[in-house]
Amino acid sequence: MSPNADVIDIHPARQQRVLMLSWEYPPVLVGGLGRHVHALSVALAAAGHEVTVVTRHAEGAPLEEYADGVRILRAPEDPVTFPLATPALLAWTMAFNHTLTRTALRAAESGEYDVVHAHDWLVAHTAVTISEHLDLPLVTTIHATEAGRHQGWLPEEMNRTIHGVEHWLSNSSARVIACSGYMRDQVTTLFDVPAGRVDVVPNGVNARAWQARPRAVTAARARFAADGPLVGYAGRLVYEKGVQHLVEAVPHLRHRHPGLRVVIAGDGPYKDELRARVDGLGLTDTVRFTGFLTESQLPAMLGATDATVVPSLYEPFGMVALEAAAAGAPLAVAATGGLAEIVEPGVTGMTFPHSDPDALAGAVDRLVGDEVFARRVARRARTMVGERYGWSTIAASTAASYATARREHVPLRVRRAAAPLAGVRSKIAIPEGRLLAV
Repeated sequence: MSPNADVIDIHPARQQRVLMLSWEYPPVLVGGLGRHVHALSVALAAAGHEVTVVTRHAEGAPLEEYADGVRILRAPEDPVTFPLATPALLAWTMAFNHTLTRTALRAAESGEYDVVHAHDWLVAHTAVTISEHLDLPLVTTIHATEAGRHQGWLPEEMNRTIHGVEHWLSNSSARVIACSGYMRDQVTTLFDVPAGRVDVVPNGVNARAWQARPRAVTAARARFAADGPLVGYAGRLVYEKGVQHLVEAVPHLRHRHPGLRVVIAGDGPYKDELRARVDGLGLTDTVRFTGFLTESQLPAMLGATDATVVPSLYEPFGMVALEAAAAGAPLAVAATGGLAEIVEPGVTGMTFPHSDPDALAGAVDRLVGDEVFARRVARRARTMVGERYGWSTIAASTAASYATARREHVPLRVRRAAAPLAGVRSKIAIPEGRLLAV
């Protein structure tokens, strides 16, 4: 690419060469990020863009391959990484970025690129290094923030350091992509990024993959339900997902709806505490923990529910709500973060204030108590998913962000000539009401 971006005819519909950086990519799937990067990369490639993903190696996976139209390079783990792969997350991350950077440089030796696209803070050092080395614009997707995960405060030094890296990465990027208006506001407030540099591009969903066959839905109903309504939850079992408030709502719902069953699909560090509370409330016959369900089992379970609940305290986007809607489940979601932007109360589902078990019970009661209403909002939600959140639409919006970043890119020699800032400060609240500067 010519160093003078002003003379380049950039159009988002034309082919762009993308160097994508992510610590997750199949077969490494820890959370939703790896699935997002995979689906986005495949959709971009299908639209005619050249996509190279540089990611973490997994045992048994090739170091380099072409799959689904995407070139994939996996960073072999450094020997020093093994003793660092402990609770010392920051040390592991630095070691990982060393090998990721070398692999990205190898990708650059055998290909030319127009833009670098980073996903979250775990690849920040590689992203900034490669962007500067190749003098390319950097686009970063912030999928979540450390401050958001901790409800606006940073309890430990590690959390404050991660926040600082997020701040640095965001401000080093020509464009920042946020998955919702809520996340855009977080990025601009927490990281002092001008709103004009933040593009809202929602996460996508492959709606067809979440539409189970009727026979599978019937089998899931027989497996999980009794002779009353079936209420579902799917996701990680961590405090911020709010599953504890669903559990607290069950006694009221069980009283209103005899034969009620609640299925909780997923796993996580909060599982034992949730199980203990279920036992304490005498709900062991009503609430069932399944662990993670397979890719074929989960859509069938969601499609079999009379209501699927997303009770998150913090949710940058709310991917599980889209997946459940695509599966045909009536939705009851907390009116927080991106969830509030997905579900329109009474139209595509029901909403309730987060951390309010009584309100949660009321929203679920509205769905399970009126089957005609529940099926109507479920149909509208499924239609909405197909119209707004298909991956081809998401890829086109992302390509437009790339084009804007290239058009606005300031060459490195010009940036170096500019006077450096004296310092950058970002303020967030901590429990004592003081302000923490990072």
